[in-house]
Amino acid sequence: MLPFSRTQECEADRIGLVLMAVAGYDPNKAIPLWERMKQLSGGDASHEFLSTHPIDQHRIDDIKAFMPTAMKYYKKL
Repeated sequence: MLPFSRTQECEADRIGLVLMAVAGYDPNKAIPLWERMKQLSGGDASHEFLSTHPIDQHRIDDIKAFMPTAMKYYKKL
């Protein structure tokens, strides 16, 4: 059940990036946000196995991989 929850969290991140872009916010700003979150959490990746959320670095990597798609929706206002 937990990996399914992490999959849903990743999907929510992708949807969020598209919604940001459509609303006129730069999706690239999500990367520094999650890098700060990683720093604040101490970067502890040892607990992903039991977590309902992906570790911060995994999230950052997924966001970077999805960024070209999200940028198709971004138009500076």
